[in-house]
Amino acid sequence: MTLDDFNYDLPPASIAQTPIEPRDAARMLVVRRGSSGAKPEIEHRHFYDLPLFLTPNDVLARNDSRVLPARLFGTRVATGAKVEFMLVKRLSALQWQALCKPAKRVKTGEYFVFSPQLRAIINSEKNKGLRELTFECQGVFEEALAECGTVPLPPYIHEKLKDPSRYQTVYAKADGSAAAPTAGLHFTPELLSKIQEQGTNIATLTLHVGLGTFRPVAVQNINQHKMHAEYYHLDQAAADLLNSARNHGGRIIAVGTTTCRVLETCADANGRLAPQCGETSIFINPGYTFRGIDALITNFHLPKSTLLMLVSAFMGRERALEVYKLAVEEGYRFFSFGDCMLIL
Repeated sequence: MTLDDFNYDLPPASIAQTPIEPRDAARMLVVRRGSSGAKPEIEHRHFYDLPLFLTPNDVLARNDSRVLPARLFGTRVATGAKVEFMLVKRLSALQWQALCKPAKRVKTGEYFVFSPQLRAIINSEKNKGLRELTFECQGVFEEALAECGTVPLPPYIHEKLKDPSRYQTVYAKADGSAAAPTAGLHFTPELLSKIQEQGTNIATLTLHVGLGTFRPVAVQNINQHKMHAEYYHLDQAAADLLNSARNHGGRIIAVGTTTCRVLETCADANGRLAPQCGETSIFINPGYTFRGIDALITNFHLPKSTLLMLVSAFMGRERALEVYKLAVEEGYRFFSFGDCMLIL
């Protein structure tokens, strides 16, 4: 398949610029995939209706990664030039990979100052604006970063975010992402309590969203695309909950494509999940056989993106594009602050 096979028309007005309040008031397009060749069954709901589609044997799997204040503005010590840094991957306690703009001003061996407490030296220059740097910090690094950094928003969002916590899930815990796992933004504490009270378990894992979020697919033959590796962690407790659901006839419902990628990385040929920790560069596109999930909660994704390819693998490319066309016609809000789909 080619990159153009995953294109669709999206009016700019369909791109959500601000989050809806309350979180679970977002619309939810429910798609029952049905048998091969059959047209999917569609329902128009709201996210607060999610418990109606869950059973006590099911388990929701969610990603607890927290978005870092990863957008920094630094001053080049040698010249006073201003450069924007976007931290995308942690290599060690004080060593990071970052996207720089303009990258031509960021050379190996040079220092940049971000605040009186925080500066960095450039260790090496990678391609396409990527640099590796080591921070020097007075005090605790995370506290210094919080003082001078801001949470990065996707480039298609032009409105100022009044409350930065709205770009974090209510269960975000593990610092490390450069972008939010946006399917989880729709949950409220009250909705999570309702889901658990009806007997549906919730399993928590971690995937830190990194460079791949900011990189478009640059090749026409999608099989030539290489995903950037991202850190993930699935512990024993989560694996036990997920396997128990399968053992009792329940479903594993992934909250977002990031969660899906972890589960598909960790699942064996029989769909059993074992605790793992490492980096995954799994690229899920049409033709892939799913083993780790049975259903998916996901927002509406950019044209020609790897996320749309994953959704197309789960429900079929033609079906996915038909559903996206319907969502545009029905006024659904797209992308990070937009509405969502529940694919069963």
